[in-house]
Amino acid sequence: MIDPALFEENERTASVADERQYVEVGALDCECGKRLESVTVAYETWGELNAEKSNAIFLFHALSGDAHAIGWWDRLVGPGKAFDTDKFFVICSNALGGCQGTTGPASTGPDNYFYGSSFPMITVGDMVEVQSRLLDHLGIRQLHAVGGGSMGGMQALEWTVRLPNRVRHCVLTATCGAHSAMQIGFNEAGRQAIIRDPNFSGGDYYESKPPDQGLSVARMLGHLSFLSQEAFEAKFGRRLQNKTTPDMNFGIEFEVESYLNYQGDKFTKRFDANSLLHLTRAIDYYEFQNAGRAEADYLVISYTSDWIYPTSQSIALETQLSEAGKSVTRHEIDLPYGHDAFLLDGDQQAVLIKEFLER
Repeated sequence: MIDPALFEENERTASVADERQYVEVGALDCECGKRLESVTVAYETWGELNAEKSNAIFLFHALSGDAHAIGWWDRLVGPGKAFDTDKFFVICSNALGGCQGTTGPASTGPDNYFYGSSFPMITVGDMVEVQSRLLDHLGIRQLHAVGGGSMGGMQALEWTVRLPNRVRHCVLTATCGAHSAMQIGFNEAGRQAIIRDPNFSGGDYYESKPPDQGLSVARMLGHLSFLSQEAFEAKFGRRLQNKTTPDMNFGIEFEVESYLNYQGDKFTKRFDANSLLHLTRAIDYYEFQNAGRAEADYLVISYTSDWIYPTSQSIALETQLSEAGKSVTRHEIDLPYGHDAFLLDGDQQAVLIKEFLER
């Protein structure tokens, strides 16, 4: 049985109320050599920080997510859930380079003009640096845990080596230590769809028409990689869209075409094309190399049907961490949802995470 929520991504993750807070964390010298004179971070928190400030958990979103973790990870974050907000003080921020409140290409710089093409190339390390400053602002020295899936997992992983004495536990789900050629290839196809849109204008489109056609196609590619073949077959098969015979043209013929076009067009209403370019490039650059400094223990989770972040990458990560002498536990969960299983699985994944956090 395929969970219907798998095909309701935008609705399921939509924030009911905007409870974001904002903090300015100063200038940032990016790893690429360029400088952002001022960085603003959008974030949300849930639960209460205890007197010792020892119960904080920092969660990191995937590529198209935002600070509203209780929305996009609704089955894991909340009272009594895996990331139990009755026990823990849960933090989530919008990543550097994003478009949901944290400084990104669509933000205005000190000259009051949109950054656009002048926004520097960023890295996962740059994201972590900004997040660490948010933690300083909150007065928290050490985190009980960090966690995330996909791009979020890369950020969590980098936290453990870049700031080793600030992290005790690390939850990594549906992620990897470095993208394969195929993963980079999917991201590049999406980037080229945007860059080749006539409205892209080299990234300086904020005062004219945005490259929505390219961004929509990029999102369609994303959805194809997020889900499994079994999920697509169960939901759509080869059924035609609202007809019994094809029209014999290049319009919408099949249900799956209607779904992809709908999701692609909807995505343009909530996401910025430049952010997609910068975030995908940042995770393509990422390569986890040395776990030697890490002090955290690790939980690594993968899914049998996740072909874009396959279990083989989790095994490689487990091996890398184990050979560095780290405590690591790995589990593979059998679910048919594809990569998005990490967002939907509030049962098996939840049990593993809850046990891990209560060690």
